[in-house]
Amino acid sequence: MEMHQQQRADSFITGSPAPTAEERTWGMLAHLSAPVAAILTMSTLSFLGPLLVLAFKSKESAWVEAHAKRALNFHIVTCAVVWAFGATCFLIPVAVGVSIIGALFSVVAGIRANEGLVYNYPIDVKIVK
Repeated sequence: MEMHQQQRADSFITGSPAPTAEERTWGMLAHLSAPVAAILTMSTLSFLGPLLVLAFKSKESAWVEAHAKRALNFHIVTCAVVWAFGATCFLIPVAVGVSIIGALFSVVAGIRANEGLVYNYPIDVKIVK
């Protein structure tokens, strides 16, 4: 049901009932930019990738905006968990595990977005609405 809410005719660039190839690509990049940012920042700022996609592409497409917000919300939570576990020296392996699992969920979400589908992350805290 939520997928139908995301795919309103007025939310796509062309007004069609399905996202364009460009929208699917940017939706995928919203999700896949998080693991890239995590690698570049040693898992401390994985939310930067989705934040940049949201900042630059959200005005062009509500569909891309929805994907960027989902990815951003998920990675804000995972970053907080990584920071909390990383602050305690003996829980660093847990922080690394959380980072890896977060990256895997992002890859799955990116694949779904490229297929034109909406992916629901297992942790869905609405920080950015």
